[in-house]
Amino acid sequence: MLINVMVYCIQLIAGPWFTNLFSLNSVGWGFMPWQLVTYAFLHQSFGHLFFNMVGLYMFGSELELTWSRKRYLQFYAVSLLVAGLSILLLALVLGGPVRASGASGALFGLLVGYAMLNPNRIIMPIIPPIPMKARTFAIVFGVLALVQSVPAFTGGLIPGATNVGHIGHVGGMLGGWLMMRYWGGKPPFRPRRRLH
Repeated sequence: MLINVMVYCIQLIAGPWFTNLFSLNSVGWGFMPWQLVTYAFLHQSFGHLFFNMVGLYMFGSELELTWSRKRYLQFYAVSLLVAGLSILLLALVLGGPVRASGASGALFGLLVGYAMLNPNRIIMPIIPPIPMKARTFAIVFGVLALVQSVPAFTGGLIPGATNVGHIGHVGGMLGGWLMMRYWGGKPPFRPRRRLH
């Protein structure tokens, strides 16, 4: 959370060149390999940063306590990488410039991990302020992200299109789900051997 806030302050001081260099740009439109990591620490506005940090605290703090810091960081990294790759793949398929930033993709991965560990835990989201089970919350937000990404498939790409970012949310959830399945030795992964 501190890194995200610090980077946002640097963005405000440094200006557009900093954001352009470290945001996730589509291949052929300014992509650099480091952007698959750095994009997750940049945000488009204070509101974007605020809501992502609330979610990061809400789900990430408990997951870090449940797992170790190392395991938590592995999970976070996989979620943000799969989210970023999802955005790049969509941009490649549709052939247009895309610029994405924000921790949302990794946050959606954390949501999946939280919901898989605590499916019946009642949580109170900010939007909508309705108490619901973690599993229900994850399903609702997953479906919303999928629906919101549809215009990217039907209407093409425009620079900075927010609908393209939603496919990153879906990708982050996929990354989180795959990591949980991998740790559990469940399909599509082989069962993990137990040491005797």
